[in-house]
Amino acid sequence: MTTPIQPALDGTVPEQSARRQRAEDYETWLAQVWPKYIDAAATGRTFTCFEIADEHKLPEPPDSAHHWGRLMTLLKDEGYIRTAGWACSDRPTVNHSGVRTWKGTAAARRAAA
Repeated sequence: MTTPIQPALDGTVPEQSARRQRAEDYETWLAQVWPKYIDAAATGRTFTCFEIADEHKLPEPPDSAHHWGRLMTLLKDEGYIRTAGWACSDRPTVNHSGVRTWKGTAAARRAAA
């Protein structure tokens, strides 16, 4: 499955390296991104979901509107992260809207040791 390329308003097409790939299916995507979020949780730092995705150039899930939130819920339910507050998103497409911030738990830091 290929994602259609949306040209910019001036008619130019973004370079391939500037676009993030989209995963074919949820399970494959989850296997790719899960370790990066576990590593982020183990640091104990506060982060947003997009910060980690952008930092590691992670692929987009098949359903971006729902799968990112599901990932964070799974990590929270597994005890790796907890809610830490709110921040303005750095994601270019959301106009600095409010997003939840996350912080790794003591259990996540122990698991990394």
